[in-house]
Amino acid sequence: MRILLIEDDQETADYLRKGLAESGHVADHAGTGPDGLAQALAGRYDALIVDRMLPGMDGLAVIRVLREEKVATPVLILSALGQVNDRVRGLRAGGDDYLVKPFAFSELLARLEALARRSGSDAETATQLHVADLEMDLLRRTVSRAGRPIELQPREFRLLEYLMRRHGQVVTRTMLLEGVWDYHFDPQTNVIDVHISRLRAKIDKGYDQPLLHTVRGAGYSLRAPD
Repeated sequence: MRILLIEDDQETADYLRKGLAESGHVADHAGTGPDGLAQALAGRYDALIVDRMLPGMDGLAVIRVLREEKVATPVLILSALGQVNDRVRGLRAGGDDYLVKPFAFSELLARLEALARRSGSDAETATQLHVADLEMDLLRRTVSRAGRPIELQPREFRLLEYLMRRHGQVVTRTMLLEGVWDYHFDPQTNVIDVHISRLRAKIDKGYDQPLLHTVRGAGYSLRAPD
């Protein structure tokens, strides 16, 4: 996902941008209400994270203007104000979810992903995926490259789908364990390496341009040739 973070506390902003990047997302940052509003109106984002207390323009005012301008991008409000009335005001201003500070990053990420699913994000709901000449049809459960069919085992298919939905991003081992194997711990095995090796042999072997790349010290990336 491409996310706009509107947060005036630099330490919090750095923490969130780092966590989002490690999770395979791209995060832009604005430090004031007016700057955030301008970026949200000018850019195309999958979700917005908006701090409630912002210099220059309150976060709720930013959200109200966006909704008046027919910007439907999902908004997760961050705030130290956690009373019921505070949450109600945030949602009535046009927010889609409300998270009280301090928070766990894993919860913030889960809420963002839920917002993206509910909003029908193209990246999460598409049934036909394309990266360069690699194609996947989720309804027919078929994969081909340059028109040539590729036979995949169920886990290989799920792994490739996960990578294709995040093409161009770096996908970490933790993301793969949670998103493909449903593990919320590291089983200390080479299961990822084995499946990546098998998948690479099937989608890249015999082609001039590889699509599946190892990013040393970070994870893997499926991307079209430069």
